[in-house]
Amino acid sequence: MRPVVHQTFRATELVDMIVQVAGKDSRRVEKIVRAGTVVFRSYRYWWDGFEPDAAALQEILATYPDADPDKPFAPERCSEVILESSGSPPRHSLRITRDEAKKKSGVRALFHSGNFWDALIKLAAGSRLHYKEYSYALRADIYSRALGAEEVARLASDANQYASRELRVELMGLPSVSQIVFVCPR
Repeated sequence: MRPVVHQTFRATELVDMIVQVAGKDSRRVEKIVRAGTVVFRSYRYWWDGFEPDAAALQEILATYPDADPDKPFAPERCSEVILESSGSPPRHSLRITRDEAKKKSGVRALFHSGNFWDALIKLAAGSRLHYKEYSYALRADIYSRALGAEEVARLASDANQYASRELRVELMGLPSVSQIVFVCPR
């Protein structure tokens, strides 16, 4: 059980929580404001539902970016990747930040000039990478790409060669990778 805590939120803070959960659709946001409840980061927030001022809500929502399917992938903007197993939604996933993937340890740091991040970014090359959406929760453009068995085997080999021990252990626990997702903050 969690204790009940009373908090006061400004309108922009409340809308931000709702947008991260429900997206930028003004009708959905209005519906949640009227309902008076949202689950955000494992916590349930509730308030006395009210009718939002449509103009004020539109002004707040205008500060959020829209999805841009024509936005080209820029590897330098990418801050993390998510390796996902098959299924909808994916049954297992592993998030790897750029810093984690670039970190080396032990003998690998002395004898290998590359890093695991470079191997992950190489998977973005080619025409099979596509723009998926803008994630309000991650505040980033999301690109994804299905991976074939040969690419997964190459990724495992690159992990053994370049990744830190901790990351290799995490990768072994991932049953079967079928997709890589690139997270590129704006």
